[in-house]
Amino acid sequence: MITISQLTEILGWASVINIAYLILATLILMFMKEKISAIHGKMFAIDKQELNSKYFDFLSSYKIATLVFIVAPYLALKIIGQ
Repeated sequence: MITISQLTEILGWASVINIAYLILATLILMFMKEKISAIHGKMFAIDKQELNSKYFDFLSSYKIATLVFIVAPYLALKIIGQ
């Protein structure tokens, strides 16, 4: 059986990993947008304007999911644990 302390630690590390991935994905899209857009445009036959919208949708959805399902429960467990 997992304890609340272990669950808090797991969610803490999951938060770090997911936020690091979100920052990395954002930086890659900021600085390598042309190369990434060219690759994805060819792979999925999507024009650059639509890709920009899809990139924004991905980053915003990932951020919300990370905050709601990982960071918020972590913070709640930290608050009730003290």
